[in-house]
Amino acid sequence: MSHDQRKHIRTSLQCKIKIIHPAVGEKIVKTRDVSDGGVFVVLDPDQIPPIGSIVTGQVQGLMDDAPILEMEVVRIEPSGIGLRFLNQENEID
Repeated sequence: MSHDQRKHIRTSLQCKIKIIHPAVGEKIVKTRDVSDGGVFVVLDPDQIPPIGSIVTGQVQGLMDDAPILEMEVVRIEPSGIGLRFLNQENEID
């Protein structure tokens, strides 16, 4: 039996995203994968905020004015963090 409880299918996608949080400051990092529910970003272990932390993020280089999103740290791995998009229920269906 799988322990994977994800609601959304992950897609491998590497792009640059700017994240902002007191533990990391303002930093440009790379994504590893993305889904409708969140994104995994690659971070050094000493820059990882704790689970439950809220970070803001913005994709870089794909659009002139990409939206700034709030995300919650929901998973920590040695290579980075899993972030869940917040306020999705307020998005257009």
